[in-house]
Amino acid sequence: MVLKKVSLRMIWPILFLLVLALNLALYRTSLGISILPVNTQPVVLGSLIDLTIVAPVLFLAWQRKISWKYLLTLMAGGLIVARFMIPSQYLTPFKTLTLMGFVVEAAFVLLEILILLSLFKYLPEIIQSVKKSTIPYLFSFSNAVDLKVRKHPIIQVICSEMLMFYYAFCLLKKEPAHKENTFTLHQKSSLIPFYVMMIHAIVVETLGVHWWLYDKSLILSLLLLVVNIYSIALFLGDIQAIRFNPLQIDNDRMYVSLGLMKRMEIRWEDIDEIIEDRSTLEKKLTKSTIDFVARDFEKAYPDVIIRLKHPQEATLLMGMKKNYEQVAIRVDEPERFKELLKSKL
Repeated sequence: MVLKKVSLRMIWPILFLLVLALNLALYRTSLGISILPVNTQPVVLGSLIDLTIVAPVLFLAWQRKISWKYLLTLMAGGLIVARFMIPSQYLTPFKTLTLMGFVVEAAFVLLEILILLSLFKYLPEIIQSVKKSTIPYLFSFSNAVDLKVRKHPIIQVICSEMLMFYYAFCLLKKEPAHKENTFTLHQKSSLIPFYVMMIHAIVVETLGVHWWLYDKSLILSLLLLVVNIYSIALFLGDIQAIRFNPLQIDNDRMYVSLGLMKRMEIRWEDIDEIIEDRSTLEKKLTKSTIDFVARDFEKAYPDVIIRLKHPQEATLLMGMKKNYEQVAIRVDEPERFKELLKSKL
């Protein structure tokens, strides 16, 4: 049954790519051009319908997203694709229509810029709110942004990048101060040594490959350099976020995160069951389970699995959201953690 659902879902991307490929072949191959009729307007109109209506609907069906804004963006993108895909001699009667795609996309870009300006307008107030908060910065910053600025994907991405650079470069000379109600997740694992090893490998690869590639292609060497610098910043930020944001237990909820990659708030009233059975903990985790287990060179298992009454939202990298039914957690002080967890329930 699962395989059948997966195969049915794969129909949409296949049809989407087929529509693009057929239209591309029609105008950009000798065979396609040879079968075009003398009066090309009906054919071009059909291609415009394919690119602005059929392809966006297929893409939405594939992504399972229903949004008028998303649909309009895709339709405008289809008009822009048509502008470059269809030769100008065939597209002349519809040139004004295709220009609308650029107008709509420019309007959306302007809207994104205005939203970003609103973020930077309220940034001083957001920072003050974060400093006064008693919860981890990963959570207090996001909460403060949500209170001041309208939720938007680009805001989530920008805030995620701001957190990454903050943790990567602003806390280098500071040491984390842990409290009685906090629990580290990484000290008894090899996660941070693994990240350090990855940073070392990236630096060596940059020094070696970059200079070799510099003589071959300047653009590729610069792109590789930018990607490698970003990767180092991401690893550094993730290391510091892990160190400075331990699991924190408060009166009404628990804040758990594993660096910049994932975080989640769990209210005590949303917990249905605490699973401690070793045989269950050592089984493969289901797709509906998010794990906060610091990876080790050896196989690592959670200390507890928290089963929730209802699926709860977790925040992943770049601010992406996903719902989970269970939460697997491994801490450095499992017995004290279990005892405090049970006392809250």
